[in-house]
Amino acid sequence: MEPLIDIVGAPDGSRAPRWRALEPRGSVAGTAGLWPVGPFGLDFLLPTAPATRPGAAELRVYVEPEWRRRGIGSRLLAAVREQAAVPYLISYVAVGSPGERFYPRHGFRHTRSWHHELLTYRDVHQAWLGELVDAEHPGYRLTHWTGDVFDARRVEDLLRSPSRPGKAVLTAADADGDVAAYVVAVVGEPARVSAHQYGPVVLPGHPGRRLSRWVNAALIQRLREVHPHVDEIEAAGAEDDPRLLATHRHLGFRSLRRTHVYELWDGVAS
Repeated sequence: MEPLIDIVGAPDGSRAPRWRALEPRGSVAGTAGLWPVGPFGLDFLLPTAPATRPGAAELRVYVEPEWRRRGIGSRLLAAVREQAAVPYLISYVAVGSPGERFYPRHGFRHTRSWHHELLTYRDVHQAWLGELVDAEHPGYRLTHWTGDVFDARRVEDLLRSPSRPGKAVLTAADADGDVAAYVVAVVGEPARVSAHQYGPVVLPGHPGRRLSRWVNAALIQRLREVHPHVDEIEAAGAEDDPRLLATHRHLGFRSLRRTHVYELWDGVAS
């Protein structure tokens, strides 16, 4: 006889809703939760990313391997839909994971894909990196900023504010006071040795000058100076943005994983 599984709310001290699937002895068979949505948490840093719809939340559903294919994931999703008034759900699913079958089966549509890459400092040739940073780019100069980005709405706002201790490092190419290109890295908690990179982004009117490679090389160098405990940088780019991926690869990033994005809007595939 199939054990009775209860789906219960599981508050964790945050405002984000959580649920658990509990088997009779109290073991957790699966979980579901909602989180504030953004491509990587700071969507304003990636102007090329698709706009997020109002009321969006990121959905994460996980079922322990021994409990899969018993309808538990479906029941967790039903609890989310019934108990949380969220009109737009978005899920980031690792390629090759069970989520690739689960979400389409429940009406979600695959809308885009991300390619995640990793750079480790032990693989960086410092002399070569320095040559990239020191290369002349007539009409442009490098600028740096450090601090925290959570209250900002534009990259320009960050560059106009004074630098201060913080988790973010921003490197930009300045053209007579205008931002031509930029890239940002945000480090995790002190115990973490990794940082997440956003960009590089080259603004309209400035392509074809290798600014993307320039600012990214300068960021890699600057980040280690500001946060010497960081040993690696994770970056991500849309799979339909080959120039961004080529910049990452040129600088030594290696393929880490691929992620599909699935979306559902008011019960109808987005």
